Amino acid sequence: MLIDTYGRVATDLRVSLTDRCNLRCTYCMPEEGLQWLAKPDLLTDDEIVRLITIAVRDLGIEEVRFTGGEPLLRPGLVGIVERVAALTPRPQMSLTTNGIGLQRTARALRDAGLDRVNVSLDTLRPDVFTALTRRKRHDDVLRGLEAAREAGLTPVKVNTVLMPGLNDDEAPDLLAWAIAQDYELRFIEQMPLDAQHGWKRDGMITAGDILASLRTRFELTPEGQEVRGAAPAERWLVDGGPHRVGVIASVTRPFCRACDRTRLTADGQIRTCLFATEETDLRGALRSGAPDDEIARIWKLAMWGKKAGSGLDDPSFLQPDRPMSAIGG
Repeated sequence: MLIDTYGRVATDLRVSLTDRCNLRCTYCMPEEGLQWLAKPDLLTDDEIVRLITIAVRDLGIEEVRFTGGEPLLRPGLVGIVERVAALTPRPQMSLTTNGIGLQRTARALRDAGLDRVNVSLDTLRPDVFTALTRRKRHDDVLRGLEAAREAGLTPVKVNTVLMPGLNDDEAPDLLAWAIAQDYELRFIEQMPLDAQHGWKRDGMITAGDILASLRTRFELTPEGQEVRGAAPAERWLVDGGPHRVGVIASVTRPFCRACDRTRLTADGQIRTCLFATEETDLRGALRSGAPDDEIARIWKLAMWGKKAGSGLDDPSFLQPDRPMSAIGG
């Protein structure tokens, strides 16, 4: 097992497939000038599948989530999903995406074995989408969401970040739309993982702000800790159910005590926390010919040193050098 000194066991693996993206969201990337990882530094498809195999077969991983950057930009994605789906035991597989490429890939991903998707969409207004992402691709995201639903990649979850002065008034409208479309909406507090290091605690829209806005139109009933488990989202039943809405409050309501995640970057580094400032290199071990049991040993040692929390609630918190696009969500 991947266990740490606080007794937490990692069963959820987040795998970043690329640091590249076809959007430039203001809370994640600068408009231009971001240095991409060099192609030789990226794990190959075979290396990714080998590491996932070790994680599932030898280390107790039960769920694999593919992330980026934008994972749909990875040419070998469908093949990777198909190979991971053939593992014994078979892990649950999901994908976090901006949705732009889903219209053409959703069916192939479902046929390969993908279970579900999380799609990022921060606004219902095309002009605000352009301001937030610096790209005119709003319709593509909506079509991608529809394709995912039609392909059976359900429940389709929609991830939304609210930004002051841009879309902070849209929470009730977004929830009404998600209910009508049978998507599960999850609001995510803006996190200090932008490449330009422009995040400010006193300027963010908090979970409390989001819930207050939603309650102007909906009755929210908390599901409770026993239902949430290790999931990052606190969830509420909307008007008595069956629809739900979630809020991931990484900054104001950290959930580190129940964390069950380990992360693999696109260049083969293990991160024990989204906000970690240290990494453990598995790519070097792979390429130097290390056997599977040695790679598993390195991974277990890295997890044993996982810190108690992210440190976000500490005034001395330092933002990681890597932005979200290079870590994986």
